[in-house]
Amino acid sequence: MKLVLDWDGTVTEVDTLLLVMRRFGDADVFRSAGERMRRGEIGYRELMELEVSTVRDATLEEVAAWLVGNARLRAGFRELVERHRPLVLSGGFEQLIRPLLAREGVEVDLVANRVDPRPQGWRIVWAHDRPCEVCGDWCKRLWLPREPFAYVGDGYSDRCAALAADRVFARAGLAEFLGAEGRAFEPFEDLHDVLRALER
Repeated sequence: MKLVLDWDGTVTEVDTLLLVMRRFGDADVFRSAGERMRRGEIGYRELMELEVSTVRDATLEEVAAWLVGNARLRAGFRELVERHRPLVLSGGFEQLIRPLLAREGVEVDLVANRVDPRPQGWRIVWAHDRPCEVCGDWCKRLWLPREPFAYVGDGYSDRCAALAADRVFARAGLAEFLGAEGRAFEPFEDLHDVLRALER
């Protein structure tokens, strides 16, 4: 069975977009946009575009270097990659993920959005050109493998992908969502938990 991992909040201990917002953008916009999405006023695409547009006056290289010095990955990631060669799907940005993978000396198959770092506000270059036919939002389902897969995630952008999975490992908001929906999942705290469960 193929293994698929979310990046932010799953592989990383803290969502790297939140870290970037606190350091280079507007954390208040991050919070208010999240609240607006929870109320159904905006979708995931609008949420992301609002948040990222507040990053100004910082180069991509500066932000990537800061993340390399400050973002932490969840324990067990390297071992999980070595044993199961996962596909990593992220609503985040390839240019900010690859430097962290390089720091760890880890190579994975990665599908993510890209960012166009304009001085007047960063813009997202979306990895696909249409919303999901199932949920109607700009989720990760279009990137999922055709073969049976296990999905590991933590948040809103993982919901649709998790509902399509044969096996789900969930924490935080994704676990709350699946529990409310009456859908089966296996909880995890670090990626050693996932590795042990896969190899039982």
